[in-house]
Amino acid sequence: MVHIHERLKHERLRISLSQEEFARACGVSKRAQASYESGERSPRAEYLEAASSVGVDVQYVLTGIRAGGESASAIPFAPSRASAGTGVPLYDVEGAAGAGRSLENESVVGTFTIDFETLTQMGLVGARLAGIRVRGDSMEPTLFDDDWVFIDLNDTNFAQAGVFLVWVSGELRIKRLQRLAGGAMLLISDNSYYEKEMIAPDRMQEVHVMGRVRTRMGRLLDLEIPRICR
Repeated sequence: MVHIHERLKHERLRISLSQEEFARACGVSKRAQASYESGERSPRAEYLEAASSVGVDVQYVLTGIRAGGESASAIPFAPSRASAGTGVPLYDVEGAAGAGRSLENESVVGTFTIDFETLTQMGLVGARLAGIRVRGDSMEPTLFDDDWVFIDLNDTNFAQAGVFLVWVSGELRIKRLQRLAGGAMLLISDNSYYEKEMIAPDRMQEVHVMGRVRTRMGRLLDLEIPRICR
């Protein structure tokens, strides 16, 4: 029988972090982490919340059942430190070939791998990232034509100011979003040449916020991604 402390260790190994790295990400000491994994001590809710933010399946740790419903009775293979890193899928989203409101059914044209240290420096530990290529000048000087950006698909709260990937009436756009009184939304281009666009409350069913733009990577990659930013 696999116990909670064993499943916790397995999850740490699954996401390829050392005890020290994992402890730091969860806000505890390395000694505390070691005591959790040995079963000497039990972690608190705040620790588990932090662990979830770095990719730990907390439901599995506590119950032995994966979030997707799969039961696990043994500790699976743990990847080596040499293979540590997060692969960010790069999407071809032209024409919304899938459901439109999700990237899951869109074509992945490549993968960009980021190691844990870089994720930490960029403040992206725990983010569910997707890479999108910008086309057009509507977001200049913030984003330029041919720039790559990383979208955090877990962050769709546009009540907090920022730039988002948003699905509007079948089109995917990158815009600055602002919530208006009465439930309306304002789409804002950083290039003053383009006018603001208001989405009235009765049109909000045509809108789906996909995720927040977290990082501009510039023109690091030379892949042809169709136009999505107008």
